[in-house]
Amino acid sequence: MASTSRTRTGRGRGRGRGGRGGGSSSLPPPPSTLPLIIEEFFIVIYEDPLVKKALPKKFADYLDGKEPAKVYLRAADCGPRLWTVEVLFDGQGRMYLDKGWENFAIAHGVDFGCYVHFKYEGDDVLTVKVFDGTMCRKYYYSDDEDTDDESDDDVKPCIHPL
Repeated sequence: MASTSRTRTGRGRGRGRGGRGGGSSSLPPPPSTLPLIIEEFFIVIYEDPLVKKALPKKFADYLDGKEPAKVYLRAADCGPRLWTVEVLFDGQGRMYLDKGWENFAIAHGVDFGCYVHFKYEGDDVLTVKVFDGTMCRKYYYSDDEDTDDESDDDVKPCIHPL
């Protein structure tokens, strides 16, 4: 009867870990050489939802040198209305949504435990999506034909579909 010894001939050459592969790497450049582009971020509402809100420091750094005095918030599904919100900078690189945030938050049901997603559209415009504490997005629509944001004192809430 013939011996049934196993051999490894022909196996493992140039394949798998440590095998002969191409010499060049297709990895992206290290992060320090990439341009800083911060166009989307979110905040979690842990404190009073109606007081000024800190935005991420990286976003404030992105705007360095062109800090706006105000931004314009647009709810993603609530028509073309822009909500004017004053911006504060604390001198230590932090940026806050201040006067005008309260009206936006009331109108869009921002509450404790909400996640608020921002997308920077340029020209000081941020598109906003609000997610509740279960991480489900709140959808709204508006029957407000008025796109004049100067009347933010009379808060007209977006209407939550039933």
